[in-house]
Amino acid sequence: MSREDMIKNYKFKTKPYDHQKLALEKSWAEKTYALFMEMGTGKSKVLVDNIAILYEKDAIRGALIVAPKGVYKNWHDIELPVHLPDHIKHSKVLWEASQTKKKQYELDTLFDNKKELKILIMNVEAFSTKKGLDFAHSFLNMLAGKALLGIDESTTIKNPTAKRTKSILRIGNLASYRRILTGSPVTKSPLDLYSQCEFLDEKHLGHPSYYSFRARYAHMIKRNFGGRQVQIVGSYRRLDELAVKLDNFSYRVLKEDCLDLPPKVFTTRTVELSDEQKEKYAMMKATAIAEHKGEIMSSQSALTTLLRLHQITCGHMKLDNEEVVHIKNNRLTALMDCLEETDGKVIIWANYVADLKNIVAALKKAYGEASTVEYHGSVDATLRQENIALFQQEKGPTRFFVGNAQTGGYGITLTAANTVIYYSNNYDLEKRLQSEDRAHRIGQTGSVTYVDLVAEKTIDERIIKSLKDKVNIANEIMGEDIKDWI
Repeated sequence: MSREDMIKNYKFKTKPYDHQKLALEKSWAEKTYALFMEMGTGKSKVLVDNIAILYEKDAIRGALIVAPKGVYKNWHDIELPVHLPDHIKHSKVLWEASQTKKKQYELDTLFDNKKELKILIMNVEAFSTKKGLDFAHSFLNMLAGKALLGIDESTTIKNPTAKRTKSILRIGNLASYRRILTGSPVTKSPLDLYSQCEFLDEKHLGHPSYYSFRARYAHMIKRNFGGRQVQIVGSYRRLDELAVKLDNFSYRVLKEDCLDLPPKVFTTRTVELSDEQKEKYAMMKATAIAEHKGEIMSSQSALTTLLRLHQITCGHMKLDNEEVVHIKNNRLTALMDCLEETDGKVIIWANYVADLKNIVAALKKAYGEASTVEYHGSVDATLRQENIALFQQEKGPTRFFVGNAQTGGYGITLTAANTVIYYSNNYDLEKRLQSEDRAHRIGQTGSVTYVDLVAEKTIDERIIKSLKDKVNIANEIMGEDIKDWI
C-alpha cells in the first residue's frame, strides 16, 4: 500500500485538513523527520496520527513526547484525548519531578506487560536533571528501539552546549523514529538548526560538529572583549544550499498556505506559578491579605480579592500604599517562548499597565526598539493612531502590538496579525470578543490563532471558564452552535 493510500484509508478520530494529510503522507514512514508547521496549523495532530499509524503497523510500541513546561500538559489533557483513535488501547503518563505514590504508580504502568501503546510525556526541563534523564532512558530501553521520540517546540534544544540538549541527543538513538516540531526553527540565526537536526540524524546536514556547520554557513569575525579575543558571527552564507538540505527531511506549513483552516484557532499555554507567587497567592486567598517586605496588600470584598489574586498570577502586587511591586514569575518567559515559535505580526493583550510596560521592555530588548508599539490609556491619542499605522505596514519593522482590551479592543483594525496572545484576561466577555475581532475582520486574509496564558489552579482558570460559559449561553439563546473556544 502506498503512503497516500495508507492515509486515505486510515480511520482518523478527527478528520485531518489537506495540509495535515500531506504532512502525514510525507512523514509517517520516515525514521527521522521535521514538521516545521506554524502555530495553529495542527502539528500536534499530525504527530498523534503518526504515532497511531506506526503503532498499528507494529513499527513502535510506545512514544516519548518532550515539550516545554507551558505546553507538555496540553499533550496529556487535550491533544492525545482529542486526536488519538479510540480503538487504540493505550496508557499515557505525565512526568512530574515530585512524585507522589499515585504518580509513581502511574509511571510504573508504563513498564507492565499489557499489550497497549505506552506514552510518556515529559517537560524538556526535566532533561537538565539526572532523575529525568534516567527515567526517559529506562522507558526507551524498555521499548527496545520500537519507539518514537518527538520534541515539540524543538527550538528548546537549539543550544548545543545546554545540558538538556546534550541529554536529549544522548538518548535519541534509543528511538527508531524521531520527530521535531516547531513553527519557527530559526528564531535568531540559521545556526539554531544544527542541534535540532543533529537530534534527527547528523547526516542530514552533513556536518559532524557544530563548528564545521558554523564554518560552512557563517562568516566569523574576531573581536576583542575585555582583553580577550572571541569569534562572533559577521554574516551568513550559502543559505540556499542549507534550504535544499532541509527540504529533504522536513515539511513547512504556514497559516497563509492553509486555505482549509477554520477562521479562528484557539490554544492554551500553561504557566507555572513561582514559589513566591504560590506563597502570596495562598496568603491572599486564605486571609485576603498579602505581605511584601513589611508592606500590606489587603482587600475588603470578594471582588477585590479576585482582583488581587489575578494581579499575583500576572506577576505583580499593588500595595495599600499604591506602590506596585513585581513578583518573580514565569509568565513573561512563557510569552517570550511562545513568540519564538511564532512567525509574523502578533497582538498581545494584557489587563494591567504594570504588565504592559514589562512586556514592551522585554520585546524591545529582544527584538529592537522599532519592533513594538503600545496602545493603552497612558499613551497619547495621536500616538496611538500612529502606532496602529506602524503595525499595519506590511513590510515595516513593527512586529508587536501591545495593548489592553479596555482601550484597544474597540473600533480599530489590526489585520496585519495572524496571532493574538492574551497575556491575561478579565471577566468582561464583550471586551474579549471585541479584542478578538481586531485581527479577525474585513481585510484579514488568513486564519487567526488565539493563545491564552493560563496559570493552573488559579483565578485564571475561573476567568476562562466564566467567559466560555457566557459565550455558550449567548449562542444557545441566539440558536447558534456552541462555540468551540479554548
